[in-house]
Amino acid sequence: MMRRPQQHHHNHQDQQSRVFYELSALVLSILRSPPTPIPYSDQSPSTSRTSAAQITPAGFASLMLGISLALMLCGSVTFFIGFMLMPWVLGLVMVFYVAGVVSAISVLGKSIFCYAMSTPSSPRKDIAAWKLL
Repeated sequence: MMRRPQQHHHNHQDQQSRVFYELSALVLSILRSPPTPIPYSDQSPSTSRTSAAQITPAGFASLMLGISLALMLCGSVTFFIGFMLMPWVLGLVMVFYVAGVVSAISVLGKSIFCYAMSTPSSPRKDIAAWKLL
């Protein structure tokens, strides 16, 4: 029964790593190939056929523009999510802070109340410290 979620998670992770590997291989192959010179009209078609496998400078620039645009959009989305969740985080911190203050006041009030209720005329017995709380 536990194999399906683990297998689904494993397949999803394999797919993500495969996509990341293919994207990295594409970018590295583009970066490794030197930019081709602009073909002139007086060159033979056989030389233009060999240079068609490499990327043009305009294609390289548009690839870098697309990569930077994707990174900017992902960063903007991450910033927006963090910006929207920040009030919730601050509210949760304030709730825990108030709960801590109330707990400290409660313990302080309990110790004062127990001390005031004890009779001073009765002989004081040795009471363990944990029983005073």
